[in-house]
Amino acid sequence: MSNVLEGIIVRSLGGFYNVRAEDNNVYACKPRGVFRKKRITPLVGDKVTISHIEDEVGSIDEIHERRNSLVRPPVANIDKLFIVTSVSDPSPNLLVVDKTISAAELNNIEPIVVITKSDLGSDDEIREIYDSVGIKVITCSADLHIGIDEVRAELKDCVSAFTGNSGVGKSTLLNAINKELGLETGETSKKLGRGKHTTRHVELFEVMENSYVADTPGFSTFDIERYDMTDKTLLYQGFREFSDYIGECKFSSCSHTCEKGCAILQAVEDGKIHRSRFDNYCTMYNEVKDIKQWQIQKNV
Repeated sequence: MSNVLEGIIVRSLGGFYNVRAEDNNVYACKPRGVFRKKRITPLVGDKVTISHIEDEVGSIDEIHERRNSLVRPPVANIDKLFIVTSVSDPSPNLLVVDKTISAAELNNIEPIVVITKSDLGSDDEIREIYDSVGIKVITCSADLHIGIDEVRAELKDCVSAFTGNSGVGKSTLLNAINKELGLETGETSKKLGRGKHTTRHVELFEVMENSYVADTPGFSTFDIERYDMTDKTLLYQGFREFSDYIGECKFSSCSHTCEKGCAILQAVEDGKIHRSRFDNYCTMYNEVKDIKQWQIQKNV
């Protein structure tokens, strides 16, 4: 007789899903064929119902409704997204940071910017940009144990994900938060100027009681379409500092990129919106402006 249990997917690899169930055991499961027919892919972080027979691979029978989901990293039901960038080695890519923040904002996930390797340079520029927006910024150095306790406090009683370019030190930071994790880390490639991909899959780690973190594969490129941010009319919602000026533009169809009478552009000129954030918004807008509504497909 099979046991029917509720649980959360904590690991995905090779078509198998590890589910931590309500009895605190972890079961290897395969999704039922109906999910494949409906083109539904289970994600790490999904709340699921499983059936399990002793010594056999279990079955994922139901995927409960998601509060949110991301495509990159492929996770669901996230409370906080920690966007990790380093001051150096590799150099910060603020376009990637802003794209990731927008993905969090548009999915009702709290973004937190974590600046690593503070022993290698100044974090003043990055901190100034995101402090001005009201996004929480934490500066860290795993080697000097700076900022570790602050990150740990933000993880309490949450399901969180860490994401950022390869080599910024996500796994190193998680190891500093919980030494029992023992995640593999790698050095930045001097030839390529980016990190080696040491994390090969997405997995939820319980760093504290009832506190999970997804360590995710790093990336060095980022496609805005993969975050479902393809609706140009909604893209501004990923930039919280724009909200005070929406509805104040001269034209109702304003794209907030170059139009005369644009309240957001005027706020940039007045120093009320940071130029870096505005420029990245324009780059993102131009990437999606020619995508038609019928071309937009919602990833599941």
